[in-house]
Amino acid sequence: MADAVELFDAYRQHYGANPAPAAVEEWMRDQMITDRLRVYAAGRHDLVRGVCTVSVVPASLTLRTVWLIRDLYVDPDARRAGLGRALLAHVAEAAHDEGAHRLSLQTESDNVRALELYARSGFEPVTEVVQLSRTL
Repeated sequence: MADAVELFDAYRQHYGANPAPAAVEEWMRDQMITDRLRVYAAGRHDLVRGVCTVSVVPASLTLRTVWLIRDLYVDPDARRAGLGRALLAHVAEAAHDEGAHRLSLQTESDNVRALELYARSGFEPVTEVVQLSRTL
């Protein structure tokens, strides 16, 4: 878990957050214990180099679930080695095996490399949905 916490904290810092390894560990542990978040990790040589977090939410119309990829991050030094692709494939297989109706994700529109990875992994844009948000 320590490697995943360290990598997740690096991910947060990539987006401007201050380093907070103790808080990240506590938050991740709480999210996993309460089953609000699942954490998948991939690596090389016993070192976690990629992390993917997923929320599983009810899909009321289909009476199944939808899996939402919340975060996907690969250490910059380990990119282009297939870890992101492997994480996406593993999560897709787990979602399928658990009977999920859909696997979804979102990213910034200018994140070209991520968009290319997601397209190669079978994700397609959903144009008929408008995403709205309210900061609390």
